[in-house]
Amino acid sequence: MATDTSAEKRKRARDFGIPFDGTPGPLNAITDVGGVHVGFSTVREETPRPGRKLPVRTGVTAILPHATADEPVPVFAGIHRFNGNGEMTGSHWIKDGGYFVGPVLITNTHSVGITHHGAVRWMIDRYAATYEGDDHLWLMPVVAETYDGLLNDINGQHVTVDHVFEALNGARAGPVAEGNVGGGTGMIAYGFKGGTGTASRRIAISGQESTVAAVVQANHGRRDWLTIGGVPVGKLLKEGDLGLSERGSIIVVIATDLPLAPHQLQKLARRAAIGIGRNGTIGGNNSGDIFLAFSTANPHPMRHKADAVLTIAMVNDEILDPVYEAAVQSVEEAVVNAMIAAETTGGTPHDRHRIEAIDGSKVADLLRRHPGETTRSTSG
Repeated sequence: MATDTSAEKRKRARDFGIPFDGTPGPLNAITDVGGVHVGFSTVREETPRPGRKLPVRTGVTAILPHATADEPVPVFAGIHRFNGNGEMTGSHWIKDGGYFVGPVLITNTHSVGITHHGAVRWMIDRYAATYEGDDHLWLMPVVAETYDGLLNDINGQHVTVDHVFEALNGARAGPVAEGNVGGGTGMIAYGFKGGTGTASRRIAISGQESTVAAVVQANHGRRDWLTIGGVPVGKLLKEGDLGLSERGSIIVVIATDLPLAPHQLQKLARRAAIGIGRNGTIGGNNSGDIFLAFSTANPHPMRHKADAVLTIAMVNDEILDPVYEAAVQSVEEAVVNAMIAAETTGGTPHDRHRIEAIDGSKVADLLRRHPGETTRSTSG
């Protein structure tokens, strides 16, 4: 088995001059939000394992909100189900309690169970003083999925606890790998190779610089829906289109260092629908479009150790529009980054399909040839 966890530098949308609105953070990644680390376990194999018919191309993506904390930190959060043909564990408590504790992981549809199992084991080991004591605490990490069965032997259930540990223990600050990495390894977006993507935006609220950022696992859309910078790119790049129906999904995780209350984070999560909509998806019936937003502000102890009355700071709802805008922009760019960074996959005698990666140079050329469609900035 070949397991690849490298963060090889691949070109991103802006490297080709593809324009986007807003001002990105230094890394243009979710790790621009302080304390957030991202890790991957990536499995890429070109021949089937014994007794199997398809190659293995899958993995796990891990997002840690307070990665360096010695104790688990409750994180205020909100969730939105734009189209519910998918899974995100812990979602009921996020809706009712307004927070989650632990990492967020993204994998393939048939590996949610083992990924959740591994995350629980990792949390017990990582925070032994909290979970091995006499408090009898439960754990409910967040695990989401999209379906990679066209390029991966998904029914072989090849993700293991070791892969979960690899992603979690390898989580780091700094640049985030994109494309065929982690849970995004076998994903398809708009008929092109999809996968993992990220982007961020810097905004000023009451004179204070803050960050809003996103990670996506893009596995959604049909070729003729794809729009970039207002240009119908999918209709103009029809060559090689397999005509695949909309049977995928997209998971969006939005992070911010702004102090937002749970009801505000729920509203922020909803804006991911506008972000993915900018690239053309209609949210097809078979697509699981599930969005999570969390804030690293307002850290509190675990609730059983916290004071009877909790005090939180929160941004005035009246000035949230720039925050919503930053989220929409981050999600839109993260999807394009996932596609631009992806690598053509499949086409071996063992594969169902060969899925081509989109050509960033061709996209940039199309946008230049349609100047009336897009007036966006390429700064940053």
